[in-house]
Amino acid sequence: MSKPMQSRRNFLGSMLSLAGGTAIPFSMNLAAMSSAAAATASDYKALVCVFLTGGNDGFNTVLSTDPESWASYSKYRTTASADSIALGQGSAYSSLLPIAPTTAQAGRSFALHPSMTAMRDLFNNGNLAVVANVGTLIQPTTKAEFHARSVPLPSKLFSHNDQQAVWQSNQPEGSNTSGWGARMVEMLAAANANSSFAAVSTSGNSTFLSGRMLRQLQFAGTSIPAIKNLSGPLFGSTLAANTLRDIITADSTDLIQKEHAAVARNAITTQAAASTAMLPIGAGGVVDPSWYVNPNTGVASVNPLAVQLQTVARMIGGRNTLGMKRQVFYVSIGGFDTHDKQRTHQADLLAQLSHAMRYFNAVLYSLPGGDMTKQVTLFTASDFGRTFTSNGDGTDHGWGSHHFVMGGAVKGKDIYGTMPAVGIGHKNDAGSGALLPAISVDQYGATLGSWFGLSATETADVFPNIGNFSTRNLGFMNAV
Repeated sequence: MSKPMQSRRNFLGSMLSLAGGTAIPFSMNLAAMSSAAAATASDYKALVCVFLTGGNDGFNTVLSTDPESWASYSKYRTTASADSIALGQGSAYSSLLPIAPTTAQAGRSFALHPSMTAMRDLFNNGNLAVVANVGTLIQPTTKAEFHARSVPLPSKLFSHNDQQAVWQSNQPEGSNTSGWGARMVEMLAAANANSSFAAVSTSGNSTFLSGRMLRQLQFAGTSIPAIKNLSGPLFGSTLAANTLRDIITADSTDLIQKEHAAVARNAITTQAAASTAMLPIGAGGVVDPSWYVNPNTGVASVNPLAVQLQTVARMIGGRNTLGMKRQVFYVSIGGFDTHDKQRTHQADLLAQLSHAMRYFNAVLYSLPGGDMTKQVTLFTASDFGRTFTSNGDGTDHGWGSHHFVMGGAVKGKDIYGTMPAVGIGHKNDAGSGALLPAISVDQYGATLGSWFGLSATETADVFPNIGNFSTRNLGFMNAV
């Protein structure tokens, strides 16, 4: 049977989504949509997803340091390589950062990677929480069920592109309508006066922000670029710019030309609105982040992740001008596919993450309207974790990993979920020490969604597998 023809709108929307960050995609006005949650959304809330692209090694990010765990860690992660991935073994990164969660886990103790001093401080101050062993799951799965393939499993485990897509949309690579960031803000669309700024990526086209109706706003750098030559002299003529504008925005009976003109008009108005509303950089706006220091070289330089979060803060600062009550943002940092030289590469990446999160937390205290930390929640995500075993100076693709949630509404200074045993052969070992997740992405996202304003019914729509789990809210967010 042939595949049904797509609707004109879906077809064009798909093409524009595939265009990535090279153009500003058109955005439908979703104000006509309504929900019980949106009707009461008179406050402002934003979610910021920080995606650690490549698959971050959770075992060297949040470490178990109790004697039994540490003995196993040292045994399996110390190799003969000069670049052994084991921390705390007399290496340059031996100074682990102990953390003491409010809820003790009997006989266990924990620490963060030495590069994460700022995040250690955020944790101790109650602004940061750890969510342990999160990963893609369709339903609760035991080790025996996984190996027997006796329960439904996420599509194409251990594949970068597919697991990035499953993390962000519950669908393998190719999904472009079910990103859970976009779906959440679509549910609450009636709260916003302008849908163009509801889902914003500073890191190109994001599956996380690909919704059924909403089109994400994509841009790189510190501002949304304007279409060139629409004002001022063009080819020596003062009239040519207006003529060019008329050509690219004129209506047409041809459907493709008609939609192209709609995209152009939307791009022009969106850029103008953003340039007016976004807070400026520097004095009177959002201060530039300080330079971060590479722990391997001691050299200070610009932190690209912090710059992305500065752009997010500038847009949040313009929320009232833009008429926004609910926004979802996507930023990312790459390089976490550490098959080799992991100790060096991960140390630098986690230093950037830690520096950027401290900067963003500080900026939220000084935005117009006062302290915005309780209205903005940042969380990390990644393709997957990595194997506990080492290939000498790196690790291979894993499954579950540990993640962070930051904000004034977060019940910080705690670890949510049981930290898994450290070693090989335990109940969470899916093979080579890859962690069989104990917490699903659906549970992680549903907890954030509940704080964001979703009802139980809306949560089930956004996270179709949530009904398979007895615990739908992990409890790391304060009730509204």
